[in-house]
Amino acid sequence: MRNLRLTVAYDGTGYFGFQDQGRDDRPTVQRTLEAAWARLVGESVKIIGAGRTDAGVHAEGQVVNFRTRSAAIPAERVPHAFNSVLPPDIRVTGCDEVPLEFHARFDAIAKQYVYRIDNRPFPSPLLRHFTYFVARPLDVEAMRQGGAFLVGRHDFRAFAGSAHGERSTVRTLTRCSVDEHRGLIEITVEGDAFLNHMVRIIAGTLVKVGHGEHPPEWVAEVLSSQDRRRAGPTLPGKGLTLMWVKYPPLSGKEKTGKLP
Repeated sequence: MRNLRLTVAYDGTGYFGFQDQGRDDRPTVQRTLEAAWARLVGESVKIIGAGRTDAGVHAEGQVVNFRTRSAAIPAERVPHAFNSVLPPDIRVTGCDEVPLEFHARFDAIAKQYVYRIDNRPFPSPLLRHFTYFVARPLDVEAMRQGGAFLVGRHDFRAFAGSAHGERSTVRTLTRCSVDEHRGLIEITVEGDAFLNHMVRIIAGTLVKVGHGEHPPEWVAEVLSSQDRRRAGPTLPGKGLTLMWVKYPPLSGKEKTGKLP
């Protein structure tokens, strides 16, 4: 038995999120990866993702793992094998063989997400699948100040989707920054873990600040209220990208295929 860890990049436009929903009419990244492995070695496996990204959400550094009895493909060749049968909107960019107890979701200690907003007078057709378009100019400095109130260990209940299903809504954010370049705004959020829709709600809340509907300090008020109704809207998934997932160091004896 081997446990393989993959780094996966994907354009989530054509998928109903990462996690399999048990419906043939709703393609997911998980099911597509599982079907690819079955095609390669004739084995059914369950693939576990570090982040259960929603419909339309993208990834540059999603991490997954799965256990396999097959030794047909060495770790360094696994990315090439997967990419030979995957559709062009999913790519495996790294692989290593990890201890059997490794779990992509539960062993993660940090993640980074970026929410991108196209804030030019007219939306770029080249970015339409990867950004949320806002025509009205946004005050980036006010958004930056508002985001700073979210850094630290807090109860993020006000920024949790109704289906979060978590016992605790306490999370630690180490970064919530807002940057702009030529009308493209990036909200970068790093933390130990995230609640359902959390980053998209943070982005929707900061857009309200950017439009001048509330001062930056309002973000702190929303946070302390623990009331989802006080926060901004959940912005569309297409603007969100999972950038990377971080894990504690392993033994150093893993068989690697250049996992970032």
